[in-house]
Amino acid sequence: MKIVKLGRVDYLPTLETMQTFTASRQADTADELWICEHPPTFTEGIAGRSEHLLAASDIPVVRTDRGGQITYHGPGQVVAYPLIDLKRAGYFVKEYVFRIEEALIRSLGEWGITGHRVRGAPGIYVRPDDPGGHSRLAPTPTGAAPDFSGLGKIAALGIKVSRHCTYHGVALNVGMDLSPFDLINPCGYAGLRTVDLSTIGFPIAWEEAAATLAARLQSALSP
Repeated sequence: MKIVKLGRVDYLPTLETMQTFTASRQADTADELWICEHPPTFTEGIAGRSEHLLAASDIPVVRTDRGGQITYHGPGQVVAYPLIDLKRAGYFVKEYVFRIEEALIRSLGEWGITGHRVRGAPGIYVRPDDPGGHSRLAPTPTGAAPDFSGLGKIAALGIKVSRHCTYHGVALNVGMDLSPFDLINPCGYAGLRTVDLSTIGFPIAWEEAAATLAARLQSALSP
């Protein structure tokens, strides 16, 4: 999978380029992984609800065709867009999501941070008060609402699959202004705390975080 480093790019043109790339793919088109960061932007998923935007601001809101609710992108966040032919890779969407989350967990592990999955709430979470602790989360009963007690969300996931090919992707919070998250219900969850590597005591350089996540995704998403 070819890694493409885009730098800091506006969100909407990047989305449109992803859509064009995906729509024009052929059976032999090579998979790519785009790594970038965006200027301040709120993005809403295809089923996004306006009430999750809590206050007006000068940050643009972009409607997208990914799954999920509203989230925030901004400087200091590593955004990764895997553009993969799942049929050729040999796994389905559920496993694709699992593999992305596993890449995030392993990336965090390289810095001594324990990442957690929360059933029913895609993305990766940490314990801000004990980021390196290894104790398991209490299991979420089937059908119960996700329990975010003692957790902060450090990585968000939103994907789209068209003709077995993926776009959109994952965002890892590294060292950013987190205040825009106070203007939304992150990913549709009121009161969900959002954190980054810096605020939990791990001031990792953006470039290091980007390289680590890219390498882990490249490995985890291999056929």
